[in-house]
Amino acid sequence: MRSPYFRWFAAMGACVLAAASGVAQADYPERPIRLIVTFVPGGGADLLARYLGQALTAEMKQTVVVENRPGAGGMIGVETGRNAPADGYTLTLISSSYTVNPSLYRMSFDPVADITPIVQVSRGPLLVVASPGFAPNTVPELIDYAKKHPGAINYASSGQGSVIHLANEMFNRKAGVEMTHIPYKGGGNAQNDLMAGQVQLYFAATASALPHVASGKMKALAVTTATRIAALPNVPTIAESGLPGYDATLWYGLIGPKNLPAPIVEKLNAAVNRALLTPEAREKLLADGAEPAGGTSAEFTTTIRNEISQWGKVVQDLGIKPE
Repeated sequence: MRSPYFRWFAAMGACVLAAASGVAQADYPERPIRLIVTFVPGGGADLLARYLGQALTAEMKQTVVVENRPGAGGMIGVETGRNAPADGYTLTLISSSYTVNPSLYRMSFDPVADITPIVQVSRGPLLVVASPGFAPNTVPELIDYAKKHPGAINYASSGQGSVIHLANEMFNRKAGVEMTHIPYKGGGNAQNDLMAGQVQLYFAATASALPHVASGKMKALAVTTATRIAALPNVPTIAESGLPGYDATLWYGLIGPKNLPAPIVEKLNAAVNRALLTPEAREKLLADGAEPAGGTSAEFTTTIRNEISQWGKVVQDLGIKPE
């Protein structure tokens, strides 16, 4: 039988460990933070991650190091971040494509319960862009061309089952046209081939496409949300271009490993929300065709859960299978 002294020392040890953990969380962060991006350099996620890293570095008074871990529809990066210690020093930037993956892949974990949603960072449209030499200049012209040349249009995506892929397939279904899907390992590669004329169409992350539209290396046909954007006020929506009701949004958000301590979640959430409230952040995001999101961890959790259900229905309706 264990003595009362043993039980006393065990209890005291537990209290000391709990106190030490509390102090560590109160002092967080004490060293650089790793921010994993689930896509290749040069795309919209990468550009946002680098801006977010700078903003968090200023807010948290610790360096935030961006690390690209692309592949498998973003799941390689997610797995890397999910399996890291739950201490707040490894975070992952995900896109809305994360909520598509459960409908396409056999997940090794619960996409809601086995992560810690921290905060939604931004949301905005995709930008429908075409190579400069492609004949159509408007959505009606694109639909007309596609109907006259079934399967002849090669459209790029940042990966099989990505929101970019599904947004184009939703367009095809609504317009009653057939195009050929060319999946890439990230948006940067897709955009390079679009500008080179290897593919004709791409539903791009707006931030990464805008500089190329401005330089004339690609042309903008429409945005995918229900309203136009300030960065391109003369570019119409798909809905007003002949496909009423069409609406697809791309968002980005920050997650951590499962069981990330609440004080750390609150600290990170508050830091991102403060950064998003600055005029500089709003101006930056609006210039990139997006808008600040923000909100609570609970609200972001609800968004993830709801969109897993919504995109699951879209995947089923379209009959899309992983390649």
